[in-house]
Amino acid sequence: MRLIARYLKPYSVKIIFVILLKLVGTLTELLLPYILEHLIDDVVPLKDTGRILLWGAIMILTALVTWRLNVRANRMGVDNAQHAAYAIRRDLFHTTVNLSGAQFDAFGLPSLTSRMTSDSYNVQQFAASIQTLCIRAPIILLGGIVVTLVMDATLSAILCVMVPLLLAVVLLVSRKGIPLYDRVQQRLDDVVRVMRENITGVRVIKALSKQEYEKRRFYGSNEEMTRSDVKASTLMMLPGPLMQIFLNVGLVLVVYVGAVRVNSGAIQPGVILAFLTYFNMILYSVLSLNRIFMMLSKATASAQRIGQVLDTQPDQRVLGLEQARSCPAGEPAYVIFDHVSFRYQQGNGGEPCLDDISFRLKRGESLGIIGPTGCGKSTIIKLLMRFYDAEEGGVFVDGRDVRTYEKDTLHRKFGVVFQNDTVFHSTLGDNIAFGRPLEREALEAAAQDAMAADFIAALPGALDYMTDIKGANLSGGQKQRLLIARALAAHPDILVLDDSSSALDYKTDAALRQAIARGHGDSTLIMIAQRASSIQHMTHILVLEEGRCIGYGSHRELLETCPAYREICRVQMGELA
Repeated sequence: MRLIARYLKPYSVKIIFVILLKLVGTLTELLLPYILEHLIDDVVPLKDTGRILLWGAIMILTALVTWRLNVRANRMGVDNAQHAAYAIRRDLFHTTVNLSGAQFDAFGLPSLTSRMTSDSYNVQQFAASIQTLCIRAPIILLGGIVVTLVMDATLSAILCVMVPLLLAVVLLVSRKGIPLYDRVQQRLDDVVRVMRENITGVRVIKALSKQEYEKRRFYGSNEEMTRSDVKASTLMMLPGPLMQIFLNVGLVLVVYVGAVRVNSGAIQPGVILAFLTYFNMILYSVLSLNRIFMMLSKATASAQRIGQVLDTQPDQRVLGLEQARSCPAGEPAYVIFDHVSFRYQQGNGGEPCLDDISFRLKRGESLGIIGPTGCGKSTIIKLLMRFYDAEEGGVFVDGRDVRTYEKDTLHRKFGVVFQNDTVFHSTLGDNIAFGRPLEREALEAAAQDAMAADFIAALPGALDYMTDIKGANLSGGQKQRLLIARALAAHPDILVLDDSSSALDYKTDAALRQAIARGHGDSTLIMIAQRASSIQHMTHILVLEEGRCIGYGSHRELLETCPAYREICRVQMGELA
């Protein structure tokens, strides 16, 4: 609950005002049955119409004041909770986008999504209720008992027996509910994961007629979540029926004992009517407490999950130059991999994803990386941009260990197109600029270099053309060229193209490489490709297999020294020598 208190603290003055409004509103609400009792027992027997109307007006005015104060308090409480939830989502998003690759993998995208959505909503609901229900229910409970004790101690004894029993049930059930709701949220993570996979891969699912298979997979995850939710909700709903039983038993006892005492002359009839009203108010306040504890159980589980992300400490600190590796000796280079090894599950044994990888690139040079799927090609880029830290060896950019750069400083050196990169639901111009203050001429020049100018000009509005989510209204080749234009727009020091021309025909691919060499020759180019023709003109080519370097050199050198590369060229291009 410390997390909720921390985010509500900036609104403490407003919360105090809400509490005061709710306090006054609840106290006036407690006056209503007392006024009614006085009206029936003391005013009506006088048969004074004026006094009856006066006390009737006082009762109506009290009810209106109660209504207005409660409405005002509820609105302010909801407003405070919404602002606190906004801050939670803001900080959660900020922390999420700054997680290292290893930390992001540990949480998982579905879990981070549900923490941002359903968990923050649970916290918001409780933050609102704690300012309203948590004030009203205890005051009604305690104030009602005090007033009834004053009115008639014998009848109030019925309440003094019922209320502790109800509170004991609520507290016991709430203790059991928190771990159950934590499990519900975990099952929700699984549902989100399956939904995301199906939405992302819907075309493949339809193409392979696997709708029924995916339905069964989703139904399984959904059933698990539903089963967990039903179990938790059933437990938390248990006090409700018990309270209704206690309420009805209590009402019967109040009517019976009250009737006996009226007949004996110990109390007047108005006391019974007022007492019944107080009895309902008190027991329904206990029901409200049950509701509060239910929301508390959900909010506690959700706050713990949110706190796990917010409390995650960065595992990639910026090193001082004296703490970092020194740039290895040898011919100066802009990008250096020095005997780099890496595995995604560090410390758990197993084969490394990269094993003793070394290469050097000067400014303006280019590196092509080729090899079978899963051999570690994209991992090289992730280490170069410090999404992960190398387990062994060092990665250097511009003569410095990448661990000595602030992330923003390092990443500004790059223009990157990853595999399956994202086109956002915005204009083509916004997708190329991507939040950078670039002039329209720069966007047009980048589109020209990326071989995207022709198709953009043919669309209505050109750069102002609105793309669908994930670029659904663009072809695969158009999306790739748009993404390459985004990477080229700011003239980066290092241009990384990760299998970004797979949807282009050979003619467009060749024209793209020529345009990049002509307009961005001073950028260091790293291209990951499946086609040897895309990288054969690179200054250096790195051939990977199972995370190991099995060939490094120019196209001609590798044809002579690397059988695996020679076989790729023979199969793809018919080149034997």
